[in-house]
Formats: sequence, structure tokens, C-alpha cells
Amino acid sequence: MSTNDVSAASGQPAPRPTVIQLSIKEKGALYAAYIPLFTDGGIFVPSAREYRLGQDVYVLLTLPDDTQRYPVSGKVAWITPAGTMGTRTQGIGIRFPADEKSRQLRLRIEEILGAHLASDRPTQTV
Repeated sequence: MSTNDVSAASGQPAPRPTVIQLSIKEKGALYAAYIPLFTDGGIFVPSAREYRLGQDVYVLLTLPDDTQRYPVSGKVAWITPAGTMGTRTQGIGIRFPADEKSRQLRLRIEEILGAHLASDRPTQTV
């Protein structure tokens, strides 16, 4: 899994969302990053950058064995800070918006994961 944080510069009063490129290359990494507990789905993004809860982020997500890039305008729903106990990776949980594109993305992720969704293996999420 690789990420590329790109700060979106703006001279306007309202800051534009941060753009994050997230490429998940393996099904196991997708399982560890997917957040099915959010009604509309979500994804964990490893990052050392500082974020605020509720912050708008724009994610360009690439899934395993899929050349399409899925754009998501989400919000930071939780933060895993550096030095967290256990094996948790520093990063953020992004909640997908309640729209048709996110519904299609959630269905695509769940299609890729299939039976893995019922697994009790640990993940980077809650």
C-alpha cells in the first residue's frame, strides 16, 4: 500500500481538501484498510501528516487488480496518532460520503474482499 499526500494550495478563505493518492496492491492490505463499520464505507490511510477530525480530504483510491482510480471526497472520522499501543499504524480513517459513487465503491471493495469480510483477522481499523 502506498500513499502520496499532496497539499492542495488555495488563496481562498475556505481551504481546499487535502488530496491523498492511495494505491492498495493486495487483497490483504485492502482487508486491513477497509472500514465496513461506517454506513457508507471508509478506508484507513497510513500517514504521518497531521489531520483534524471532520477535515475534508479527497482520496484517489486504486484497488488490487483494478486499473481504475476511484475518487472519494471524504472526511477524517478518526486519527491513529504516532506511538499508539500495539501494532496500529499511524494514519487516519476516512468516512465515505453518502452518495452513489461511494455506494458503488463500497460494493466494489466488498466484491473484491468477498468472504474475507467475515474474517476475524486484525485490521488497521476499529
